[in-house]
Amino acid sequence: MNPLDTTPLDLISPETAQRYRQAVGATVDRLADRIAVAELPTTDTPAADLHQRVAAIDLDGPALGTDRALAELDDLFVREAVWFHTPGYLAHLNCPVALPAVAAEAVLAAVNPSVDTWDQSRIGTDIERHVVDWLARRIGFPAGDGIFTSGGSQSNLQALLLAREAARAASATDTSATAASATAASATHAVAPALADLAVFATAETHFSVRKSARLLGLPDAAVVDVETDTSGRMLPSALALAIADARADGRTPMAVVATAGTTDRGVIDPLAPIADVCDLEGVWLHVDAAYGCGLLVSPTRRHLLDGVERARSVTTDLHKSFFQPVSSSVLVVRDPADLRRASWHADYLNPEDATEPNQVDKSLQTTRRFDALKLWATLRASGADAIGRAFDAVVDLAVDAHALVQAHPDLVLVAPTQLSTVLFRWQPAGMTDDEADALVAPLRATLLAEGRVLIAKTVVDGRPCNKLTLLNPATTAEQMRASLDHVVATAERLRAASTRPTVTGGAAR
Repeated sequence: MNPLDTTPLDLISPETAQRYRQAVGATVDRLADRIAVAELPTTDTPAADLHQRVAAIDLDGPALGTDRALAELDDLFVREAVWFHTPGYLAHLNCPVALPAVAAEAVLAAVNPSVDTWDQSRIGTDIERHVVDWLARRIGFPAGDGIFTSGGSQSNLQALLLAREAARAASATDTSATAASATAASATHAVAPALADLAVFATAETHFSVRKSARLLGLPDAAVVDVETDTSGRMLPSALALAIADARADGRTPMAVVATAGTTDRGVIDPLAPIADVCDLEGVWLHVDAAYGCGLLVSPTRRHLLDGVERARSVTTDLHKSFFQPVSSSVLVVRDPADLRRASWHADYLNPEDATEPNQVDKSLQTTRRFDALKLWATLRASGADAIGRAFDAVVDLAVDAHALVQAHPDLVLVAPTQLSTVLFRWQPAGMTDDEADALVAPLRATLLAEGRVLIAKTVVDGRPCNKLTLLNPATTAEQMRASLDHVVATAERLRAASTRPTVTGGAAR
């Protein structure tokens, strides 16, 4: 610390309104200049250099002032950023973002509202509730409710928390009813099932946050039961029914079934309506993780792929994936508003139980919470829901084209089909063994990342590693996709040649 440094904290206020205009304006100008020339997803700066640049900054050093600090930020971060809007970004579930939403992000950053209580947000609460009501109706919950969260992982956590509370309350009620019908001598107190006896039903394709959430909720690892899938990775309703029956026979209480509308790797959708049939018959909470597939809610051509989602009790949507919103923007939506109250907590200084104001913290796991609904509001008002749906359709169409390109290429193998916008593949020319192809998956991804021209991901499907494309840029063309795949193939060929080149010792090959 520098005791001689008297630089004041630059706060937004009436007195600094002009400074705000200048500082943010200059920042936007620099960003626009970067965006205008960003053709590659990232740079080829070595990771060691990035680490060193950050480590060299002394955060206790002399203050730079707002203008110099923001200029440094541009050089340090923005110049080396990963750009999701470029055609070479093909790796993860990151999308280019809608311009109205970015502008709305600037508004909420400057105003800095927290939508946990009415008196901190006022009309912001009404806007969020209106957006949630709209999304609930799109799902098929005419009287539903929901809450914005930090992302799909938190939405899934909250859904399972609500399901846990519902399962324990229902079991206690059943026990109480049985006791009431028995003689006074045999009557017992209502007892909720132990956490160790609860069971959650999912598949191996289910997002990792479900198992992580189960652990956070005090459930043992064995609480999550893997349900068998078909060859495409979709949950088999018949296997689900058997798994629930087996759990009951073991004295366990079914807590929730997690169906996925858009698995992270395969991009497939579990058969929602048949799964809902099983859940209705068994009286089990159905949660649909539509973090990826929620874009289908506004699709002009593919909405039918989500048929049955309206029968869920809760649904996760990630608007920062399939609605082209800036991070963060996720919503947990429930069919019955009363379910959100299962995790309510009240404090006299914040949200007393007798409050007449609509305090959103009554429904949220968070207290201080961003006004992320404003971004979707701006996008809907600027472009409309159909425009979002057409953009999501475009990336699914692009995946169809990419699958055809992979299947037609003599050296590429398509690993699995998709219903959304992922492409699972391996580079495996004729004569290459499975082990040799597997060994190139990770180096191929790492080499491409270091180079910065085309970014892809890697994963494991059916026990074997493979590379993955995740397509979420509606502006990417089939021709650009072909060029990216050609570059991936050329890189793989170069890696293969380097790995089989004879080493030279003392001038002689061996």
